[in-house]
Amino acid sequence: LAGTRIICDRKFLLECKNSPAARTPPCCLPQTPGVTSLAQSSLVKLEELKERNESQEAVPGEQPRATAP
Repeated sequence: LAGTRIICDRKFLLECKNSPAARTPPCCLPQTPGVTSLAQSSLVKLEELKERNESQEAVPGEQPRATAP
């Protein structure tokens, strides 16, 4: 295998971290659910978990049920 090895020193890389270009996403970046943005199904699952937790906290006398993942 042949290739080019790019070597950067630590100081340069740390300076790049604070660059304004490093803080904004590229303009042509596609929106891919689950990769560049949260997946819609993940948001739905989060809402369901929040509702489940709230309903369990509302009834303190009941034992929490074990649920399958």
